[in-house]
Amino acid sequence: MGSTERDLATDLARIVRATADEVAGGQGSELIERVTGHLGALLPEVVVVTRNWPMWEHANIQSGVDAYLAAHGTAVGWFGIAGGQRTHEDLIGMLATARRQGMYELGSVDYTTTAIGPDAATEAVQLGLVGTHAPGGEPVLLAIRGANPQWGLEQCRLEVLATSRATATEVRDRVERLMAEGDLLRGQVLAFGTSEHRGNELLTFLPRPALTGEEVVLPDGVLDAIERHTIGIARHGERLLAAGQHLKRGLLLHGPPGTGKTHTVRYLMGRLPDTTVIILTGTAMKLVGKAAELARRLQPSVVVLEDVDLIAQDRSYGPMVQPLLFTLLDAMDGVGGDADVTFLLTTNRASELEKALADRPGRVDLAVEIPLPDAAGREALLRLYARGLKLTADLGPVVDATAGMTASFAKELLRRASLLALGARPEQDVMVGDEELTTALREMQDARSALTRSLLGSSAAQ
Repeated sequence: MGSTERDLATDLARIVRATADEVAGGQGSELIERVTGHLGALLPEVVVVTRNWPMWEHANIQSGVDAYLAAHGTAVGWFGIAGGQRTHEDLIGMLATARRQGMYELGSVDYTTTAIGPDAATEAVQLGLVGTHAPGGEPVLLAIRGANPQWGLEQCRLEVLATSRATATEVRDRVERLMAEGDLLRGQVLAFGTSEHRGNELLTFLPRPALTGEEVVLPDGVLDAIERHTIGIARHGERLLAAGQHLKRGLLLHGPPGTGKTHTVRYLMGRLPDTTVIILTGTAMKLVGKAAELARRLQPSVVVLEDVDLIAQDRSYGPMVQPLLFTLLDAMDGVGGDADVTFLLTTNRASELEKALADRPGRVDLAVEIPLPDAAGREALLRLYARGLKLTADLGPVVDATAGMTASFAKELLRRASLLALGARPEQDVMVGDEELTTALREMQDARSALTRSLLGSSAAQ
């Protein structure tokens, strides 16, 4: 049979099926005709294979579908569904209702905008279907359904409609592989959080910090040890595996508040430009299991847990053990040793950490103290935060008077001195001399500023 005869037979079959559907449903439906006409089957014969993803995978689903269409062609352009309560009914339910009652009809595609980076976004289908073919040539429909937490739709969904489950499953698997190949989350800096709607999980893109080694003021050898345990393992990962060594590592940065633990973490993010970073703080630490799963998928990756003592307090401190502790331990154990994943933890209270977390190799295998700066460190911090200013003050007396000063204290000191300089000379460049610096220091060391010093983590003498 030639192509003309095949096309004629296909059109005739479509007319017969449309007529049968019209008789069965009591009325014609352009929506049903669009579906059954492409698939070459009555609606009750259509098989649907579904896969759900967290809402942050929406752009990846769209990317995978677009890649599949690019490879296999678009036989029926994107179309949508109009009418009814679309947010409360699944796709096959809407089609069945459209067939029986006419509540839904052919409509325009719903689109939404979803982030794909800290300053980039893409348009994605919120609700729509498109016709294409399976690798073997069988007709299939792909449908995307975006999450809508406000209306109880907490996950994104990909649905494949075909006349056989094997065909639909094959196409869904192909789309998933294409999603993995072009994963838009890989290499990003991501922060977990929760939305206002029923506490649904969110994933936010953050810009990657760009700090130089000169901007990290630590005692000699400390930063080298940190880099060797993180950047060094990442750089030599393949050779370490070949030598029978594991890649997964746990690094704990501990020390008083304000000494630069978070600053050091930000520096490491910039030094690992192709590494996925997943940040958990506060209440988002309850999502550590999902973060670990994502980290393994997107390796090389770093999972950052700030102030981990909030969930990993030593069990000897009381009978109540926080369930999140076990979630954290399970997550760290669940990532295999061959995975290029770093768990990077920070705490202000290392002595209170659960021993099972802090002492067991394979969970945390390097603990590094970030101490209060010594005299040389205090001078380096003052000069660091004075960049961009005209600093004429003698730093010697200030360094001597600020034993116990944190990096946060030094940063605020220079800002206050700058404000004093601007108040005295508003039309000139910001020039910080002895008067401005000593006045600012006197204010911050005043007894009435004790709480401010505490909030900055400083124990600087009055």
